[in-house]
Amino acid sequence: MSKKNALIVYGGWDGHEPELIARRFKEILEKEGLNVVLSDTLESYADLDFLKSLHLIVPIWTGGNLSGELCGNVSKALASGVGMAGNHGGMCDSFRENTEWQFITGGNWISHPGGLIDYKVNIIKNSSSPIVEGIEDFQVFSEQYYLHVDPAVDVLATTRFPLATYYHSSNKAIDMPVVWTKKWGHGRVFYNSLGHTDVVFEDAPASQELMRRGMLWAIEGKDIAVLRGLDARIFESQAKMY
Repeated sequence: MSKKNALIVYGGWDGHEPELIARRFKEILEKEGLNVVLSDTLESYADLDFLKSLHLIVPIWTGGNLSGELCGNVSKALASGVGMAGNHGGMCDSFRENTEWQFITGGNWISHPGGLIDYKVNIIKNSSSPIVEGIEDFQVFSEQYYLHVDPAVDVLATTRFPLATYYHSSNKAIDMPVVWTKKWGHGRVFYNSLGHTDVVFEDAPASQELMRRGMLWAIEGKDIAVLRGLDARIFESQAKMY
């Protein structure tokens, strides 16, 4: 049986330590038996046939700009069954002007009131997802992400706002999604807002275990699509989207 292939694309704002996190995720995936390609250029999204040959795409790119053509290639690859998994600003604070990217990923970063703070991650107790099975609530010291979230996502963990005082704290208390899954065509999408820097995965090991499980969950979508002969053309539309 041939090995499954993953692509990790890293770059953007250095404050999120994209290269360190890319190498961490590469090691995790290689331990699970995958071939992993590391790339520090968005042009890695230019070859649609290559993207469709993958089992997983891991974006680690805070900020920046992604053209409609490159984003379209990622979209089509995912629709065919390729998985996507990412964390923190590397996936949901990318390409702020690209609303299609936000549609794909399921959310976008808005703020992190208080900067680096201690906060609790609350696992959804009645979830049937294997991603959170056996994982208990845990504390982290990091940026607590306030996100605008797609209501279609399946939320697996949350955190309570507000903790830090800011203009938003005049509103009622809410539970903000931290970990979620969703579909894009036949592809599976996983997101984890934890991991401002690489050390978070050392200090809060559950955050790394969530990433490991989430990446493996996203990979399974490709196998299902191939086994069932699923065709992404059923999702295509010629209607004007802009």
